[in-house]
Amino acid sequence: MAISKKLQARMIKLASDRAVFNQAKDYALDYLDGIFEREVYPNDIALQNLKHFDEPMPIDADDPASMLKLLHDYGSPATVATTGGRYFGLVVGGSFAPVLAVKWLADVWDQLAPLYVTSPIMAKLETVSEQWMNDLLGLPKDCAMGLVSGTSMATMVGFAAARYELLRRADWDVNTKGLFGAPPIRVVVGAEAHSSVFKALAILGLGKDRVELVPVDEQGRMRADKVPALDDNTLLILQAGNVNSGSFDPIDEICDMANKAGAWVHVDGAFGLWAAASKNKQYLTMGMEKADSWSVDGHKTLNTPYDCGIVICRDRNAMITAMQASGDYILYSDQRDGMLYSPDMSRRGRAVELWATLKLLGKSGVEELVDGLCDRACQFATDITTEGFNVLNDVVFNQVLVTCGSPEETAATLRNLQRSGECWCGSGKWHEMPVIRVSVCSWATTEEDISRTVRAFVKARRDSCKG
Repeated sequence: MAISKKLQARMIKLASDRAVFNQAKDYALDYLDGIFEREVYPNDIALQNLKHFDEPMPIDADDPASMLKLLHDYGSPATVATTGGRYFGLVVGGSFAPVLAVKWLADVWDQLAPLYVTSPIMAKLETVSEQWMNDLLGLPKDCAMGLVSGTSMATMVGFAAARYELLRRADWDVNTKGLFGAPPIRVVVGAEAHSSVFKALAILGLGKDRVELVPVDEQGRMRADKVPALDDNTLLILQAGNVNSGSFDPIDEICDMANKAGAWVHVDGAFGLWAAASKNKQYLTMGMEKADSWSVDGHKTLNTPYDCGIVICRDRNAMITAMQASGDYILYSDQRDGMLYSPDMSRRGRAVELWATLKLLGKSGVEELVDGLCDRACQFATDITTEGFNVLNDVVFNQVLVTCGSPEETAATLRNLQRSGECWCGSGKWHEMPVIRVSVCSWATTEEDISRTVRAFVKARRDSCKG
């Protein structure tokens, strides 16, 4: 008992001591002040200094000030500057400073958000964000929205709702009977679907190896003329934004085919679904409102902080039933209970950052953001081509695939580029050819950032020739 009181007394004292919060604030602002000019990837010294974290777990309590100083002195330099303007890897966006400030406040709230009774404010922000998302993307206004960690989980939730509903139509309750002896579900997907699609199918017991793969064209788009005959026992998965080329399946045409057959359509749109918010890019997602479920990530094109996956489902009952949980201690209400729309119960209040980003930008701001990213991608494609590099894809959104004169030169150029710290790009394969993947996703990327990146490409290629 004495030990417990001693710990409580120390923590109460620390909670009332603003020095540690001010120290953290100063360090955070110092980090933000240098984010746009610092090297994108940590240099060798910063990586070597991570050894300062190698120590046995302390026996006694540590000093908060020294803990924060350790993180700032040796942690901050070893971060990847994804919130700057020259990170082009993994389709990762930045974050807006006012939204980060909102996140700071929400972190202090430290809300548990599965139920209305555990956090009325988070329930309200989820409700509002659901309405705003349906409006922004042009979806039916009564669609249900769930907030999860990222698009991989959002995709799985959408598939779970589809699995429940398709089996219900066959008079099979998957929640009570499971999949043993269940009627088979057909799964039809494009040959270049994202790996997270196959992962979700495997987790849900739908089998990633038993899907019907539809051939794609040279840009990775599903060929409508190769889609097999569909029926009301089919889960059809379309793609809004190929992870390599950025291309979009012919959603409108294929949705018409699926709707006529009664198939369930899911649109995987991790970064591309946001095209619907731009008048200039809406043609890419035309007809997506005819689908049954959609998955998208806030931290990609919308530039929310991490941990903001979004799943939207036309059939609210199918989604809720697929995510059902019960227990005498679970106090459901007549308000929104967020855990009904996601698989986790112990969930942080994700809605605050989505709400704040949408409120900060408004419809016009989201449109400007989407258009700006696409403009910078086109600028990069034009300028890099002028320098003698090859651009392999039609740049319809924010993705650019680049090669040099040979696969070996491409690989060496990418290695030099990543080591330089000037920018960071990822690798990939396109039609069995190694490529440099450039994903323009951050609001912070300026025209000069693109020009600076092109110069870095030229130098990296020149250095590869010297090697």
